[in-house]
Amino acid sequence: MPRDDFPDESANDAPAVPLLPGLPGRTRARRLGGVLTAVVLVAAGGGFVSATALTPQGPGSSRPIAAPLAAVPAGSSVGVCPGPARLLEGAPVGTDPQFSPESATARSDVNALVLGSSAGVLPGSRLASLTGSTLVELAKAAPASESPATPRPSAAAPLAGVVSQQGVDDVTVLSADAEADRQPSAGAVMRYTAEDGDLRGSAATACQQPGNDLWLVGANTALGRTAVLKLSNASSSPATVSLELFGADGQIQAPGSRGLLVAPGTTRSVILAGLAPGQERLSVRVRSAGGPVAAHIQQSVLRGLTPGGVEFIAPATAPALRQVISGVDIQDPAGVAGLTGQSGFADAGPALQLTVPGSADAVIAVKVFGRDGQKALPGGGVVTAKAGSVTEVPLSGVPAGPYTVSVSSDVSFTAAARVTRGLKAEDASDFAWSPASARLGSQHVVPVPGSGERYLIFGAPEGRATISYTPVTADGKIHAAAAADIAGGTTASIRIPSDVEGSQLVGYLVSAAGDPAYGAVLLQQDGKQDISTIAIAPGAAGQEQVPVTLSY
Repeated sequence: MPRDDFPDESANDAPAVPLLPGLPGRTRARRLGGVLTAVVLVAAGGGFVSATALTPQGPGSSRPIAAPLAAVPAGSSVGVCPGPARLLEGAPVGTDPQFSPESATARSDVNALVLGSSAGVLPGSRLASLTGSTLVELAKAAPASESPATPRPSAAAPLAGVVSQQGVDDVTVLSADAEADRQPSAGAVMRYTAEDGDLRGSAATACQQPGNDLWLVGANTALGRTAVLKLSNASSSPATVSLELFGADGQIQAPGSRGLLVAPGTTRSVILAGLAPGQERLSVRVRSAGGPVAAHIQQSVLRGLTPGGVEFIAPATAPALRQVISGVDIQDPAGVAGLTGQSGFADAGPALQLTVPGSADAVIAVKVFGRDGQKALPGGGVVTAKAGSVTEVPLSGVPAGPYTVSVSSDVSFTAAARVTRGLKAEDASDFAWSPASARLGSQHVVPVPGSGERYLIFGAPEGRATISYTPVTADGKIHAAAAADIAGGTTASIRIPSDVEGSQLVGYLVSAAGDPAYGAVLLQQDGKQDISTIAIAPGAAGQEQVPVTLSY
């Protein structure tokens, strides 16, 4: 990792060690000298132990010494939800765009779930603005003197805290406090819809846990395409962000892509066409020094006067030798071929985009699994992806239906898949990007938007998996679980009902057992060409232990 991407860490900038308070100067100096001597002795002792453990000794005298483990307390859960999609009022070259108001029919809302403990106690949790003002308080934080595991007087709280279709007009944050050394189980989803205007269509994304290294695949800055990277800092520390840009012809060196300051409680917008104009395929790596950030790309298409859709591009999993993408729903291949063959519609069909950030080309094998097994790809599914660039693999020859895409390589890469809706050039259309996601584990919180046609899509590329999905309704009740047994190399699609036992359904708790399985939520609108996909976010982590290396 290049050193120039981070602040100067030279010894000249190290702060002076303060004297111990409450002692005379000479006494403090002696006391401080003793402390420093002890630190040196401990460090030296650690180095001696490590060296001794590694030094060859006689037969029978060699004994491995395991590195000690230190417990890391579980942190609170933070999910940053993007604000509504907004049309650029102007597109100056730079990073400070102006936006015009959204259309008259535009609506943006957030659905959220926070899971209570087995004792029926909700962790302190709330949906708030990025600046900290509370919009919905689900449960008050426990007083410091109270044991988190002890039910409070309001023990009649529901098993889950719910935010149902809360209208929003800016970036919001769902937060939940840790309890009993375990990160809370919580999740939220934001959805935007509009029936008119240049940003007509649907866009949805899971609210994002901030990070310091994020990969976004699927941006487009060609004519009629607008891509705005939005960086939100929900922490109390400033973030200094640097961007790495990858295009179809290799990595792009762009002035102004380094040292972007994002202050606490703010969102910074970056017009990607100002950094990498005319790129039909563009991936962005976001690295933050200081506070972690949430990042997404507002991507929209306008073909002449006809809206071509809007989407929030969410981060994909970090580069690895294998990536899996679920929720890839493909239209009739004959209709797709007729549309994409017309001028200006090359990006109106399904495709897989692969980003190889390293210095070596990657030989990549693509497999596509539908309801009844693997489907053949035109060309065999084996391609060579150039190092430092973005490669596109069309999926338009695959029969209509939902799919899981499994991609493997000899070189690390990251990936996302484009899905589309609309087969007539004269009509408004829409698109979505489904990023590569992590394997399903236990108890994923999966909130779903409150309207439209909604589907759970599960795929098991190899081996059989059993998926348990437990509905949660707007009254906070957790209902009986259902299960899906998925054969290896297939994809299952489960329609989401509007309500369960008379109460509106707001989400699921999802768990997987058996061989690796992956999942997403697919969203459509009745009688419209709208489409969105939401990858299932990783589940909550418990208390972790990390190895501590003794050295000097």
